[in-house]
Amino acid sequence: MRKLLNSELNRPDAELYKQMQKLPCVVVLDNVRSQHNIGSVFRTSDAFRMQAVYLCGITATPPHREIHKTALGATESVDWKYFEDTLQALQILKAEGYKIYCIEQATDSIPLKEFKIAKSEKIALVFGHEVHGVSQEVVDACHGCIEIKQYGTKHSLNVSVCAGIVIWEIFGKYDNVS
Repeated sequence: MRKLLNSELNRPDAELYKQMQKLPCVVVLDNVRSQHNIGSVFRTSDAFRMQAVYLCGITATPPHREIHKTALGATESVDWKYFEDTLQALQILKAEGYKIYCIEQATDSIPLKEFKIAKSEKIALVFGHEVHGVSQEVVDACHGCIEIKQYGTKHSLNVSVCAGIVIWEIFGKYDNVS
């Protein structure tokens, strides 16, 4: 066994990536403050062909050196939009036929492993602030909450780690659209 060279990975460039089919899934960041987390979410969204990333509230926007450190160019390949207010972004997504799910610990949340999705269903995934999570008013505006069950002493995961887990699972649930 040997590690593959980057030249052997057959990765598309940003221009070709923009033309490729994406999953009908938008990632929404609700007041995420760490630019490193923002960059990581861009990079994960690129890896699993998310439709777009919506940056809301205090969430910083590219171009920014700290975002670039972890995004490694994904801000050039992944479409993104900025909204001053997360609720405005959700309103637009709903009008476009998206079902909105926040990733949060809440009553009646759906465990991630049990979440089901149709291959053609349009969804948006809302990830929240590093300390406060998704705001209650945004939770109220969602169709439901998805929860990553946790079994340790801590009550939360880092938002970029959480996004990585959820985006990976959602990618698999879409049956790996080519």
